Amino acid sequence: MASMSQLTMAMVTLYSGDPKRVQHFMKVYAFAKMIAEEEQIGSKQREIIEAAALVHDIGIHAAEKKYHSAAGEYQELEGPPIARAMLMALEFSPAVTNRVCELVAHHHSYDTIDDVDLQILVEADFIVNAYEDGLPKRSIKSFRDKIFQTETGIHYLNEIFSLAS
Repeated sequence: MASMSQLTMAMVTLYSGDPKRVQHFMKVYAFAKMIAEEEQIGSKQREIIEAAALVHDIGIHAAEKKYHSAAGEYQELEGPPIARAMLMALEFSPAVTNRVCELVAHHHSYDTIDDVDLQILVEADFIVNAYEDGLPKRSIKSFRDKIFQTETGIHYLNEIFSLAS
């Protein structure tokens, strides 16, 4: 039976020498975990959310090597096979592995959010990216109003960035 700590260790090893990216997935993981808990998501779906948060950008190095770009569309293409191999090696269930790979393949495609697990991943990733990228408040508000759905994600975004509702 796989654990999040084993997956975290595998990701830290995979991203050896890239502290910025390790910091990124750890922050996304923390926000995703907290949003899922506050939204009272069941344990099976929480496992998917947490695993997906850890591996969501797993294709970034492959994308940079192959396309000379870290663009989301390339991460979505390159990430799922790498995530699948890692999750299978760590003995995550086929159901968890398949859904996590779907989330990795769509976490930058905001028009394809089909369930709360992807919703939470997108919200957690955006909270972290908004800070890391220094987005202006108007852009953060616009994204919130168009994409955010969970009460917890909205609350975190509003509080962290001092946004008026």
